[in-house]
Formats: sequence, C-alpha cells, structure tokens
Amino acid sequence: MARYTRKQIGKILLDPAIIRNRMKIESAVGNARAFLALQEEFGSFDAYLWRFVGGRPKVNRWKMKRQIPATSPESDAFSKDLKRRGFRFVGSTIIYAHMQAVGMVNDHLVDCFRYREIRDAPPPSSRRS
Repeated sequence: MARYTRKQIGKILLDPAIIRNRMKIESAVGNARAFLALQEEFGSFDAYLWRFVGGRPKVNRWKMKRQIPATSPESDAFSKDLKRRGFRFVGSTIIYAHMQAVGMVNDHLVDCFRYREIRDAPPPSSRRS
C-alpha cells in the first residue's frame, strides 16, 4: 500500500465494494509510508508504541463501565506524535481504542476474570522474540 501511485488510488476510488473517500484512501497510503519510516527509525512499530506506556501495560482499576475514558494523556501524546510524523486519522480516541486492543491498557473492570489474567501476564518486553 505504501507504494500505491495516484493511478492506483484513482482505480480504488472506482471500486463500488468500498467506501470511496479520497481523503481516507490517500491517508491510508500516507500512513503506510509513515509506518515504514517509523519502523525503520525504531526497528519495529512495537518498540515505538510501547514507549507511550513505559514498556508496560497501564493497569486501570475501573469498577463501573462509565469510569472507562475515551482518551488518556498517553493516547493524547501518542496521537500527537503520530500526527507530527505525518499520520492522519489518528485522533486520541481511536489511538486509545488501539491501546486497549493491543494490551497497552487494561481497562477490564476489576471484577472481570480477564482483568487479573492481563494484570498478571508477563510484560510485553519479555514476550518479544
């Protein structure tokens, strides 16, 4: 995707099977290029992203769903840095959701069985090969 040309982007915009939003398609191509540059600079995207939580998952202690935030200071910083590096469509809310999805943030409620499993898992740096 990082190698897509204007012609290839134009062809994608004609595909009725996808949402044809030029800004989103162009940002996906640009983000792929920025991703490769980031990987080259840090060795891996993994090495880059874990810096925003000090290399360890942030473990929250929520008791009710309404306590779970949509963003955090870490997702704000992560989003801002990605934007500075040329990424687009990477606001703090979507970045926080990414952080939850990849295990950078444990937002399971404290009475959820997954809360303890994730809390007690080895840090990601010890799982990397």
